[in-house]
Amino acid sequence: MVALIALAGLVVDGSRAMHAQSQAHDLAGQAARAAAGQLSDTSLRQGTPSQVRVNPSAAIRAAQDFLDVAGASGTVNVGAREVTVTATVPARTAILLIVGIRDVDGTSTATALILHGTTEGTR
Repeated sequence: MVALIALAGLVVDGSRAMHAQSQAHDLAGQAARAAAGQLSDTSLRQGTPSQVRVNPSAAIRAAQDFLDVAGASGTVNVGAREVTVTATVPARTAILLIVGIRDVDGTSTATALILHGTTEGTR
């Protein structure tokens, strides 16, 4: 009987953990892309694509707002031409709680680069 409960816990709560990890992966990428789209007005006016930069405060706000709406938490790191977001999606166990495992949160990190115009795989 104990083995059957343990197996059920691994199946049910394991699938919850996998879903949280997948969702964190998707959210990190989407939040990073949303943040990377927050370009500095000044850098856009300077004329050359290589001078385009992210507006750090707007990028952080965009990524955090995206994560908040999705019910996730995370961190945002802004570079001059890239944004990295680490997202954490909370997930509670249903069966493994019996043995003291309460959370199976999913965490993932994604980076979005600023690309201006058409590129062929170059940074």
